[in-house]
Amino acid sequence: MNRKKRIRSLLADRKADRNGFWTGYPTEEALKIYCKELGIKADQLSLARKMKSDFLWIPGELCWAPKDGQKLFDVHGGKEQKSLSQPGVFANCETIEEIEDFDWPNPDGFDFSKLSTHLSGARLFGFATMSGMWSPFFHIVDAFFGMENYYCKMYTHPELVEAVTERIIDFYLIANKRCFEKLGKKIDCFFMGNDFGSQRDLLISPKMFERFVLPYLKKLIDLAKSYDLPVMLHSCGSIAKVIPMLIDAGIDALHPLQAKAAGMEATSLAQYKNDIVFVGGVDTQELLPFKSAQEVKEEVYRLKDIFGDGFIVSPSHEGLLPNVPLENVIAMRDAALE
Repeated sequence: MNRKKRIRSLLADRKADRNGFWTGYPTEEALKIYCKELGIKADQLSLARKMKSDFLWIPGELCWAPKDGQKLFDVHGGKEQKSLSQPGVFANCETIEEIEDFDWPNPDGFDFSKLSTHLSGARLFGFATMSGMWSPFFHIVDAFFGMENYYCKMYTHPELVEAVTERIIDFYLIANKRCFEKLGKKIDCFFMGNDFGSQRDLLISPKMFERFVLPYLKKLIDLAKSYDLPVMLHSCGSIAKVIPMLIDAGIDALHPLQAKAAGMEATSLAQYKNDIVFVGGVDTQELLPFKSAQEVKEEVYRLKDIFGDGFIVSPSHEGLLPNVPLENVIAMRDAALE
């Protein structure tokens, strides 16, 4: 099987000639270190080729290029964000009218030519492509209110939370629709991300998740499915409590399986291995930065035994940091491809 067929087969039937593999999306600093050691050009495509990844992630937000220079979402009214708790522009919002009067971004600000070029380059070298708008609406709503304000307003002002969320989702639905119409034939999977968990638990209760998050996720999923695109969802943290909801909503793959988060152990997640493809799971908190290459290989073998064929080996966070030595990334790769 070539890369494209392998990933499409895994997403459709959880069956292929072998497990999939993705190096991840190292930070800019880590990317430079790895590529220098490997003697290659410092970009994600070159690293993916050298590391024999099966797919490449190309975020749709690369397309954002409005002529007026407007930010995608100016959640702090031009101020720099210094913390997740920092009050955003809707921190003291009292009415729907204030939300409607905000200077919301115009989807016309997307220029798909750059994304098209990146996708064509990935496909030229045989990679399956993960793309579409990252669509992190949960984080954006969070920032518009400030984290504590956001969670409190779910109870005190639910109509305001819903109004802000709907404006953001409407924007991403239009942007993704245009993206899929123009470039859908170059995309193998819609990949979107929102972090719903902490190290210990969900950031909000399952009940609040079901009301304020799930319906909007479902709209994005349904849109992708209308273009015959499978869906991979990224969420760090402990999200085990809502995995059944995500499966029912229609996701095909879940990334990145934060290995040290509560309830995210491979042996626990394996109960869903016939329902979705798991992507990730190779611990980036302790294993990849601090253990030996042999220990990395042994963990990859263990994960493959637990999850079976429908598993894509990858770090438990795609953004590999410079403290992860290249030899351990190569060990992960070698064990994945055996």
